[in-house]
Amino acid sequence: MKPVSTRRLAHLGLMGSIALILFVFEALVPRVLPWMKLGLGNLAVMLTLLLFGFTAALGVCIVKLLVGGLISGSLGGPAFIVGGGAGIVSLLLMASVRGIVPGIFSPVGLSILGALAHQLTQLVLASYLYLGQGALFYFLHLFLIWGLISGAAIGLLAYWTLEKLKVHGWLAASQPNEMEPSN
Repeated sequence: MKPVSTRRLAHLGLMGSIALILFVFEALVPRVLPWMKLGLGNLAVMLTLLLFGFTAALGVCIVKLLVGGLISGSLGGPAFIVGGGAGIVSLLLMASVRGIVPGIFSPVGLSILGALAHQLTQLVLASYLYLGQGALFYFLHLFLIWGLISGAAIGLLAYWTLEKLKVHGWLAASQPNEMEPSN
């Protein structure tokens, strides 16, 4: 196993902190419907996937879910299971697509794909946990529309962030090993 550099560890710690701060901030904002979150914490997970690879992104996602669940008081509850399960499935799909057909999706397209997977997984898990008969699928169109909107928003934020990092030299070619995906 290759040792992790201090710089890489600091970057990943920063991404985990950003994911957690955005997650907690968004939890404080009132919502029209319980499931209508933009998913701001997923911005840091998405950036970590694009910059450091799947393993690092999974670590950031798990930190966001566990510590965010502790802070919000939802750790182990139905909302934690539904949201956490959907977040991990979404990340797995984005990483798989990125690995199988690299470069086919922009950050916006990849984020939309992840958001749609997140919404569908939430529906399946919530239907199983709460109703068991699929009645929530009557709201499928609303979930998919929200997935398109939130996925596009997070994807655009990821794209703009990557562009700013390039402009300011944070993604300089002189440091390819620091930003290169580990897997």
